[in-house]
Amino acid sequence: MTTQQMSDAEIAGQPAAYWTGVAYEALIAFIRARQAEKGHTQPQFWLLRNLSANDLSPSGEGMSLAALREAMASYLRPEDDLAAEAEGLLERGWLRRDAEGRLWLTAEGERARVDLARNTPAIRAVLHDGIADADYVTTVKVLQRLIHNAGGPVA
Repeated sequence: MTTQQMSDAEIAGQPAAYWTGVAYEALIAFIRARQAEKGHTQPQFWLLRNLSANDLSPSGEGMSLAALREAMASYLRPEDDLAAEAEGLLERGWLRRDAEGRLWLTAEGERARVDLARNTPAIRAVLHDGIADADYVTTVKVLQRLIHNAGGPVA
């Protein structure tokens, strides 16, 4: 489907699920490609964030892979292999594993998380180019209403 030759009335009749799916795949592919250019994966960044007391972890305590999978369940993709991603971070010295198998963020890993997070505004800027903040807010509110109307959770 394309909107290039469609009127606003025709676009209004388009299935939201189709367009949200296309948008999701395009956005994830773009973000992951930009992160790969910087030498890391999106799941690796998520691991660092979920283990940092300065980010998503309330305590900064170590977590098992199972607990990390559970914490990331709403955004992990089926192809994401957290065990393999964690191994890459262990090899870099960004994570360490304790005797119980829990993963912990190292000081080097925290510095890497902060450094990698600096890329986020540039990625956002490219994705939001030509989109006014008011239009973006309206879009998110419309999506939230669609989710609500479908009986889904709205954060």
